[in-house]
Amino acid sequence: MARYTGPSYKKARRVGFSTSETGKELARRPYGPGQHGNDRKGKLSDYGTQLKEKQKVRFMYGLNERQFKKTFNEASKMSGIHGTNFLRLLESRLDNLVFRIGFSTTRRGARQLVNHGHVTVNGKKVDIPSYRVKPGDVISLKDDDKNLKVVTESLAKVNKRVEFINYDEGKMAATYVRLPERNELNADINEALIVEFYNK
Repeated sequence: MARYTGPSYKKARRVGFSTSETGKELARRPYGPGQHGNDRKGKLSDYGTQLKEKQKVRFMYGLNERQFKKTFNEASKMSGIHGTNFLRLLESRLDNLVFRIGFSTTRRGARQLVNHGHVTVNGKKVDIPSYRVKPGDVISLKDDDKNLKVVTESLAKVNKRVEFINYDEGKMAATYVRLPERNELNADINEALIVEFYNK
């Protein structure tokens, strides 16, 4: 399945959820895309509700269906709450953490930084966006890339970082301190619906 490269705002409006976590997508037009986007007010079935929740999270992290299902299955083999483990695995992706650090303003931009070989983990170049970062790992940029305009502009916009990342401004490096707690992640996600969707 090819990766979606179209307008991200349109996808966010389709599921009624800010996939960038900024709220910008729904600020001006808080209804579905298309000619009849403002007219669709029918009640969703249970399946429709579960599917919508799954799509919200999939669009947010920018995964295709195969990657998403594979991560879900990995979470099922871990001890603890399935839905929480699933979100933790998604948060531990390298492209997501590059976004959380502030090297990019979007996950799509963060994925591009990784793909183009600008990002290092523990001093070694990693160009796989889905790379699973472990607690204690240090994420940085190659020395030659620390002055990239897109990176400096993005870092200038950072107001606050998540608690599970420790950022060193002098070194332009961040340590993934620990796995996130559920209350530190997006409260508008109901991961139990995703578990129900796949367990049918």
